[in-house]
Amino acid sequence: MADFYDVLGVPKNATQDEIKSAYRKKAKQYHPDLNKDNPEVAAEKFKEVNEAYSVLSDETKRRNYDTYGSADGPTGFGGGSGFGGFRQSSQGGFSGFGGFSDIFGDLFGGFGGASTRASSASQARDGSDIESTINLTFKEACFGCAKEIKINREETCTHCKGTGAKNGTEYKTCTECGGSGRVKYTQNTLFGQMTSVGVCKTCNGKGKIIKEKCSECNGKGINKVTRTIKVTVPAGIDEGQILTLRGEGNSGINGGYDGDLMLKVKVEKHPILERDGFDVKVEVPIPFTTSILGGKILIPSLEGKLELTIPELTQTGTTFKLKGKGIPVLRKSTRGDLLVTVKVEFPKNLDRKTKEAVKNLDSQFDQNQYEKYKKYVDKLKNL
Repeated sequence: MADFYDVLGVPKNATQDEIKSAYRKKAKQYHPDLNKDNPEVAAEKFKEVNEAYSVLSDETKRRNYDTYGSADGPTGFGGGSGFGGFRQSSQGGFSGFGGFSDIFGDLFGGFGGASTRASSASQARDGSDIESTINLTFKEACFGCAKEIKINREETCTHCKGTGAKNGTEYKTCTECGGSGRVKYTQNTLFGQMTSVGVCKTCNGKGKIIKEKCSECNGKGINKVTRTIKVTVPAGIDEGQILTLRGEGNSGINGGYDGDLMLKVKVEKHPILERDGFDVKVEVPIPFTTSILGGKILIPSLEGKLELTIPELTQTGTTFKLKGKGIPVLRKSTRGDLLVTVKVEFPKNLDRKTKEAVKNLDSQFDQNQYEKYKKYVDKLKNL
């Protein structure tokens, strides 16, 4: 697969304005309507350019692509494509253009009007995607879980089977477009006169005129409903990543593909633990006496409390690694590590008896035993 930055001809640190500008140029260069001599090659290039732009123009997909080589992250959750939902549509074109409409509008007066292919009376249109958020606890994100969420979406009316007509039969063929839903027209563009195919205004591209509307959907062919969706969250998922549930978005029209449900992951912070990739970090304060004499302390982990042995003379800032006690790696049987960093704490006050005991203890140490302090003093002498 070609590198998306190379496809658009931009560096990896390109700004969004630079990416958009490069896309405009490439879209003009490879648009099939402007390459009549070799439309198949142009169409393939055009598709490649759109795939690149669909990823690089979206900050989340771009970050995933830069990190994992895929717009969907390390594994493409929920069966998502490597291009973050860009796919061949039910009309033979490609859905998932998202924010391309303004660009195609500038170039060709509207992407739909640039097509030279007429559609059938039952012109299929893909359903739009739904974006939402799924909230997870720290442990749910680490170990995965099954959750149910409620969404509002558009579904094909079952009473009229999406036709908008009463009983699904009370309609007639549009005489303006002959049932095709599209009419040809000529448009003047920067590249000369172009014959295009546009939506029939008489029937709004449906190819049929409704004689009596369906009472359930008021002739729209779709109803807005609230659904409870079951979501399987994979272990190891992280904040900001996207779970893609194919076909759980808004319903397609006239046999078009249903849209997708895109769930952005939001993870509740843990009161003590902190995530670092697939490792878990924790900072634990210990009394200075424990750092000197050693001992056992309790530490938090994903499985609950654990006991950690602190060797004598442990320095503040020392990190202990507990292998395999971290977060499960996505789609793998391995886990990260638990990293415990100790910070030595001293008492705020000393009574006279304790102070005398500390002085007595200090007198028993050779100053050369403090290696870092000795090096520091030697450097001071040479200043």
